[in-house]
Amino acid sequence: MRSRYTAYVRGAIDYLIETHDPSTRREVDRAGITSWSRRTEWLGLELLETVRGGADDEDGIVEFVARGRSSGAPFEHRERSEFRRRDGRWFYLAGAQVRQPTRASAPVGRNDPCPCGSGMKYKRCHGR
Repeated sequence: MRSRYTAYVRGAIDYLIETHDPSTRREVDRAGITSWSRRTEWLGLELLETVRGGADDEDGIVEFVARGRSSGAPFEHRERSEFRRRDGRWFYLAGAQVRQPTRASAPVGRNDPCPCGSGMKYKRCHGR
């Protein structure tokens, strides 16, 4: 999972396609992932949960949040991804975006941390 995130950050599109499971590789939208990778400022990856995926497993699930900024707008991409091991290597099989329920929250103040996760104050990041 981390290596695929790094590939998005570095724009290593061939690696992303090579690590896609052969059974679903033909469905990969090369132009789409290239565009998303290049127009995004990647701000971090947080692994939330893993199910199986150990040394003796043939499959596993990883839930993660990738944070970034695309076209100036911050985002959090939360996904639950399935992986399969073939000949000792892990391949991305499929993923489903996880939606969090929306809740009312207080407005962000100018001196509050920016909700995009950059670590900067809101006024310096997105509060312009």
